[in-house]
Amino acid sequence: MRQPALYSRSPRGPASAAEPALPAADATPLASTPRPWRERLPRWQEQHWRWLAMAALLVLLVQALWPGAAQRKLTQQDIDAAVLKTLETANLPSPAARAAAVVAPSVVRVAGFVTDKDGEEKEHGLGSGVVIVDSGVILTNLHVVAGAQRIELTFHDGTRSAARMTGAQAHNDLAVLQAQKLPDDLHAATLRSTAELQPGDGVVAVGFPFGIGPSVSSGVISGLKRSFRSPEGKQQIGNLIQFDAAANPGNSGGPLVTLDGEVVGIVTAILNPNEQRTFIGIGFAVPIENAASAVGMHPF
Repeated sequence: MRQPALYSRSPRGPASAAEPALPAADATPLASTPRPWRERLPRWQEQHWRWLAMAALLVLLVQALWPGAAQRKLTQQDIDAAVLKTLETANLPSPAARAAAVVAPSVVRVAGFVTDKDGEEKEHGLGSGVVIVDSGVILTNLHVVAGAQRIELTFHDGTRSAARMTGAQAHNDLAVLQAQKLPDDLHAATLRSTAELQPGDGVVAVGFPFGIGPSVSSGVISGLKRSFRSPEGKQQIGNLIQFDAAANPGNSGGPLVTLDGEVVGIVTAILNPNEQRTFIGIGFAVPIENAASAVGMHPF
């Protein structure tokens, strides 16, 4: 686009006859007062110099506002080298830490209480739970709250709330709770189908083992479609996810999540061949499809 002239290109004409001549006493001989060097240039050279000065000023302005304009064009090799250097020098969180950070705001501590014959309230069951609907719908294990006269939840931000059981699925050891009081910013976990899970996939278990937490452990899926019979032999659960992320009493009802932080199961049992009830490397989780059906949600 043609720009308007910054300087007039009209040649100066001769002085008008109406203009009075300077008195001879005030006139100064031209030879005694040298003109500036720009005025001694021919007209075309003076205009050329002006345009060169404007161009130089424009270049300086572009370089000041856009430093990359003066640099060479980046190649793919430059980008790869910069990414590699960042990965080598930056202190990035581990995949397990990222997954735990995603699901942590949805994990709750679940405690059941009963009142004894002396009128003293005692803890009856302790476990974990996960928020699956932001209206306060929570999944946990049935054995955590079964027989409790009062259920108390502790949310991620420390908010405490009473809860009532609104549903149960005994054959999968699942219970559905409704919180009576909600935190200001309640986060529901993202649920993910187990259809594409494979042994060896990384998983993270988040919960309150022995009431300590929230605690995080990581491992892999060890197997699918497993069966588990309770130590007392009273119940057998099938179609379970076997995993090796550390789980202990108190993890029951907590989420088993992928490295993306998406819930694929509800931790429900650990294999206990001894009486110490400690983790020996084999845990089981109910697939989230079963858990969703307990709430009446479409199983993907």
